[in-house]
Amino acid sequence: MAPIAVMTMAEKAKGETQGILLKMRRISKEKGSVYLFKTTIRSLRRRLNLFFWFCYYRMSPWRKFTFQQRKYKYFIHKYNQTWRSERTVEVPIIWDILRHCKGEVLEVGNVLSHYFEVRHEIVDKHEKAKGVVNQDVADLRLPKKYDLIVSISTLEHVGWDENPNYSESAREPDKVIIAFEKLKASLKTGGEIVVTLPIGYNPYLDVAIGNGKIDFDKMFCLRRISKNRWIETNWENVRKLKFGSPFPFANGLVIGTIERG
Repeated sequence: MAPIAVMTMAEKAKGETQGILLKMRRISKEKGSVYLFKTTIRSLRRRLNLFFWFCYYRMSPWRKFTFQQRKYKYFIHKYNQTWRSERTVEVPIIWDILRHCKGEVLEVGNVLSHYFEVRHEIVDKHEKAKGVVNQDVADLRLPKKYDLIVSISTLEHVGWDENPNYSESAREPDKVIIAFEKLKASLKTGGEIVVTLPIGYNPYLDVAIGNGKIDFDKMFCLRRISKNRWIETNWENVRKLKFGSPFPFANGLVIGTIERG
């Protein structure tokens, strides 16, 4: 694999600003300055609302959660409004594991680069971004093996709704099993896979976890107990939770590890 070209956070911010300005010029030209003004006001209102909730959760008294007897800060970031979803717990857990790895790292699904400056390799089937290799994880063909492979709420889409125009008849439930086998084959001896999976999103995947078809060496579970509070629990307490109810996005989360001896 060619050396990874890393996009810094400053480069991303510059690109986003240029994109906004170009969009404003286009709207003004196509629909007039009055329409642009009204649209800008609505956008500012949304951004102020976003800023309010961002600050509220950053300053909340319950800013930490416990996972495996360690305290982690809830991850609060404006991109994808992490406080509204499982990102608030899975990002700090996976980022902490990744930071302590001194070897080769692969991320499946481009998530962490939206929040940090990263230098590990990334595979994502669809997302076009600097440093991201577009490849189907179930057909993974990489020239080397890795000490650590991580994936944040990505594998539940494999074979389920991974394509933009998916249909139920085109689903391939067993494809995620193939994906896990491909990842295991991409590990070095002594390497480890760490994935997070939301419960209730892909029912077939939930069953495969429950019956051991996806055989984790270690499995941990987190349950959401309010809009932005999570507690560690066990599989029995999350396996029947629904995705999107009673709280938005995941209400239960599995953190699974697979080791290659």
